[in-house]
Amino acid sequence: MKYLNEIDIAGKRVLVRVDFNVPLDEKQQVRDDMRIKTALPTLTYILAKGAKLIVASHLGRPKGKTVSSMSLRPVADHLSRLIGKTVRLAPDCIGTDVLDLVSRMQYSDLILLENLRFHPEEEKNEDGFAKDLAALCDVYVNDAFGVSHRANASISAITKFAPVSAAGFLMQKEITYVSQALNHPQRPFVAIVGGAKVSGKLPAIENILKRVDKLIVGGAMANTFLKSLGLDMGQSLVEDEMIGVAVSVMKQAADKGVKFYMPVDVVAAERVDAEACVRMVPVQEIPPNWTALDIGPATLSLYSEALYDAKTVIWNGPMGMFEMSPFSRGTMGMVQAVASSHALTIVGGGETGEAVQKSGISDRITYISTGGGAFLSLLEGKVLPGVAALEST
Repeated sequence: MKYLNEIDIAGKRVLVRVDFNVPLDEKQQVRDDMRIKTALPTLTYILAKGAKLIVASHLGRPKGKTVSSMSLRPVADHLSRLIGKTVRLAPDCIGTDVLDLVSRMQYSDLILLENLRFHPEEEKNEDGFAKDLAALCDVYVNDAFGVSHRANASISAITKFAPVSAAGFLMQKEITYVSQALNHPQRPFVAIVGGAKVSGKLPAIENILKRVDKLIVGGAMANTFLKSLGLDMGQSLVEDEMIGVAVSVMKQAADKGVKFYMPVDVVAAERVDAEACVRMVPVQEIPPNWTALDIGPATLSLYSEALYDAKTVIWNGPMGMFEMSPFSRGTMGMVQAVASSHALTIVGGGETGEAVQKSGISDRITYISTGGGAFLSLLEGKVLPGVAALEST
């Protein structure tokens, strides 16, 4: 796989696939620009080399139709402010008008193509659409790690038609950090896995078990493990069909000598509501009609101690329903514990990344991934379609 700094881009048309799928507020302005900022090193490098820069992204789920509320206009305006130069929004992402616009670009100009997903061919990974995109450039750069687990035309098929294909700096950083952690970790190596369901994380857990020294489980998925030990979890979310799998996972951990950590107490509530009556109880004492919505203080202390000697930490998935204040202390406490460890710390995107950003101490985490699903796919040991496409050129 080629990387951006290994190829000559001076005076060339460079198409960069980024992940600018950012949230917009009620005024149609960018609410969180982290994904835009993480792409800036790649974009500014290309501009500094005197190339014509064409940026492509999707936004939302327009399902192959033009939806005005999902136009990339707000992103173009926001990028203009961040990068300090005018970013022109193309009327579409393919077609004669776009080709004409690109042909009239000056060196170090920047245009943003309109939403790729306004065309159904994008998500179908169709060659014709990919060929039309490739016609815009001399060099294709994939810097969209967050969507590289999807075989879309602008991620996968395009590499068959672009004269040269390479990975951008963000993609390079994501792959390097996760690969280093999984394949060459400094030990002890600790994985923290949270979130709602065991079923959604099972392939990742099974792959991680082959590599880690300690596995910490939190979030609603921990309820299934606890119930498999015979505990009454009240009205808590439990995947009853996964109880046998939970038992198997714990046996695998024991057989491999992996220390397996589960909650010893929880924050339980009468109902899923920020105003509900809340109690901190041992996992053996959850009231019959109550719901476990966060790890408790004793669990947080236990997990913090488990991280004390860690040299590598990977974390994916919150410890509870952190969006509601009464159930946020476990996740925010884990952010503090991970940040305070003397380890290489890598946090998966999505909700976990959001929690770290909210904490105000994100600068103390070694690396925060920009991809939720893509990060999880790497934890599962999968080769991302976007990476495979780059490697095949």
